Formats: sequence, C-alpha cells, structure tokens
Amino acid sequence: MAEKSCVKRLQKEYRALCKEPVPHVVARPSPTDILEWHYVLEGSEGTPFAGGYYYGKIKFPPNYPFKPPGISMITPNGRFMTQKKICLSMSDFHPESWNPMWSVSSILTGLLSFMMDDSPTTGSVTTTVVEKQKLAKASLAFNCKNSVFRKMFPEYVEKYNQQQFCVQSILEPGSPLPPPKDSTPMLNRAQQDEVKKEEPLNDRINRRQLFPTWLLLLLVSVFGIVMTLPLLQP
Repeated sequence: MAEKSCVKRLQKEYRALCKEPVPHVVARPSPTDILEWHYVLEGSEGTPFAGGYYYGKIKFPPNYPFKPPGISMITPNGRFMTQKKICLSMSDFHPESWNPMWSVSSILTGLLSFMMDDSPTTGSVTTTVVEKQKLAKASLAFNCKNSVFRKMFPEYVEKYNQQQFCVQSILEPGSPLPPPKDSTPMLNRAQQDEVKKEEPLNDRINRRQLFPTWLLLLLVSVFGIVMTLPLLQP
C-alpha cells in the first residue's frame, strides 16, 4: 500500500502535469491504483518514430519519491524490448543515481529523449530505420487492441477510428463521381418522381387549353359557310 506522502506527491504531480503537459507525452494514473501510471509517447518529427504512438507503464514504489519507479513499454517500437523494464538513470535500475526532486514530468521527458537516442542499454534493441518506421505506422492499431489502452486513452481510439474512416472513404469502390462541368444539377429520386408526375399533368393541361380553341375555329368556319349559302343562290 502506498504511503500517504507518496499518494499526495503523485496527486500533486498529476495536477501539475495536467496544467503543464510534457510535449509529445500523455500520462495518467490508473483509476484503481495511484502507483501505476500509463503513458503514450508520440514520435517526434524528423525521427524514425514520427507518426508513432508508444504505450507503456510506470510503476512507482510505495515510498516514492524516495525510491525510483520501474518503466516499461508495451507497444513494439524498435528501440526498447516490450514488457521489459528499461534501464534509465531515472528508473529502479539505478537507485543510486535517483534524485527525489525528480518528478513524473522529469521521468517522461527523460524517457522520450532517451528513446530518440540510439545508445544501447539494458532493455534496448537494435533495429533499422525502416523497421522503426513500419512499427510507427502500425503502433496505433496495435494499441487499440489493448482493452486497458482503450479505457485509459479514448482520444487515441477516436483518432484511430477517424483514420480508418478516411482510409475506407478513399479505398471504398463505387463511390459517386463528381458531376461533369457545365452540367445541370442531378435530381434525386424524389425529385425525379415529382417530374414524372408533373409531365402528364402538364400535357393534359395543354391539351385542354388547345382543344377548345380548335373547336371554336371550326364552328366559326361552319357558321360562316352556312350564313353565306343563301346569298349564293340565284
């Protein structure tokens, strides 16, 4: 069980982290255990990790800050082994170099900086730039398969869903083509039905308007001939 001073210290550091976040890093304590923190490192531009999202954990000892935490990474990344403790001067690999004045922000900043480096250490791996780039592209999809990640970082799940939607919209066959230039707007189904209904009605109206005029002219002609017949008789 965490000591009261440890709990107060971590709560204070979390408030400070929310107020002044570490660039390219998101970190939160577990809702059920203040000693277990979850983090996401975002790969920096200009590095093989650009576009990557690397999920991991920090386990604090009950007497923190007098002893350092253990740090591990879950997302395959090409820099550190997964599910293994990472050797840092700020981790429990080197308690002799730990400084109680260091905070969660200091730890995360140091971890991100060390990840962008290529210095070998316990828990590190050696991979090519191409391998790191491939892992970076696959990192978000990998993370979203983790139920704990989905609960802790719903904003990244939403980002992944948006990316998938965009890709599907581009690749999905049968998407409507844009209308040709200088063409009249296309009618929807309802509008087409209305046009079909109106066309016969217009024809009937026109016929009604034309028929009386034709009949009237015929009657006038016949009447004129009948009236002139007596005048033509000798």
